[in-house]
Amino acid sequence: MADARTYLAGGAWIEATANPPIPVVNPANGAVIGEAPCCTADDVDRAVAAARAALPGWAATPVADRLARLSALREALAARGDELALLITRQMGTPIGFSRAAQIGLPLRTFDVTIAAMAALEEERTARSRILRDPAGVVAAITPWNFPLHQIAAKVVPALAAGCTVVLKPSEITPLDARIFAELVEGCGFPAGVFNMLFGAAETGAALVAHPQVDMVSFTGSTAAGRHIGAQAGRDLKKVALELGGKSANILLDDADLSVAVPQAIGQCFVNGGQTCAALTRLIVPRAKRAAVEALAVEAAARWRPGDPEQPATRLGPLSSLRQRERVAAMVARALEGGATALIGGTAAPEGFEKGAWFAATVLSGVTPAMEIAREEVFGPVLVILDHDGEEDAIAIANDSAYGLSGGVWSADPARAERVAARLRTGQVMINGAMLDMEAPFGGVGQSGIGREYGRYGLEEYFNLKAITGAAAADQDRGSNG
Repeated sequence: MADARTYLAGGAWIEATANPPIPVVNPANGAVIGEAPCCTADDVDRAVAAARAALPGWAATPVADRLARLSALREALAARGDELALLITRQMGTPIGFSRAAQIGLPLRTFDVTIAAMAALEEERTARSRILRDPAGVVAAITPWNFPLHQIAAKVVPALAAGCTVVLKPSEITPLDARIFAELVEGCGFPAGVFNMLFGAAETGAALVAHPQVDMVSFTGSTAAGRHIGAQAGRDLKKVALELGGKSANILLDDADLSVAVPQAIGQCFVNGGQTCAALTRLIVPRAKRAAVEALAVEAAARWRPGDPEQPATRLGPLSSLRQRERVAAMVARALEGGATALIGGTAAPEGFEKGAWFAATVLSGVTPAMEIAREEVFGPVLVILDHDGEEDAIAIANDSAYGLSGGVWSADPARAERVAARLRTGQVMINGAMLDMEAPFGGVGQSGIGREYGRYGLEEYFNLKAITGAAAADQDRGSNG
């Protein structure tokens, strides 16, 4: 068992002593539940060197053998699912029911679709060339706190399947599930150095991104951090995959069944406490039906009551930290000062939940597209209602955003909804409340990032393509073109 102040490099758990450890705090009550080290540039050097040394052997390992290791890791993870779900709930506050279903269910599904996609890949050819997929190399994977284990799996599993080696740096807010993940990797017999893990905050991540022996950076987090990482990686022309923020629109067309659409739209915004990059946080509704939408939204939001996140019936837990709560409250306060109206919720802590990082389910109306609250990511349980004057206006409002990660369209006519969805400038669109498809590509346009995750599309990010022209049995015109 690894000590709490160690990190993993080259198959060994090494004590990090240069910096004081970082406490891990339960946002529901402020209790310290653990700690993790804060790694230095020297620690980064050690981990990257281990990944570099292990790369040739792992890249040459037969695909079947790599996938067998990943399958074993998937089963080991599933066996500790309940323990990990509770740990994630205690680290970042998401309700235990959602933690079991999504915080554990999604990473397990990632293993399934990635393993299947890798097993199905076949060598491609043109008339005169073989097309090879080479591993991208040493991958720096930097993951967020909102879906901690899911995002680890979404990066590490395809990278390892592709033959890359990995240095992972999880969020300092949620390091404890990452440590268990690393221990499970060890137990599944991966060669030393194939998977390495550092702990720390922004400084550790910056040293990892800047390291000259890192070939690719895969990052999920804020757009501001993504810009910085992209600029740093660009200096060395490193490959990047950046899954960043969103301000996604949910369009209710004039024929939508409001009694179904509005309650589900509330859930599409509030799930995981609204701390979801793809949350549908802008509800764009027919102006003539706004009053009806508001009434239904208040009724639905009232059912998202805060409660003990370790109880299965709870739908709304605390935000991830006091800092996050302060940020969300400040954005809502500015919106109210600018003319928005809180139909339910607001800036005050929910009654009876004054201790901890609690924030009430909030619905704002009277919001215009120019307001900050309609343009910038909040990352809390805050839905804004905007009016539209017909289909064309709704599309224009939805597309009037620097972001483009997700979206939704509701209509009684699925074909009409699909036509509208096709015109939205975003990476994915959910029609009539459709569930996430993890075989489909996930990622954004604009300020929402670069690259895709999930299934074959996410796997392809971790390859470099190589054409061998004139290869045996590939060049059908040998000699005809000199």
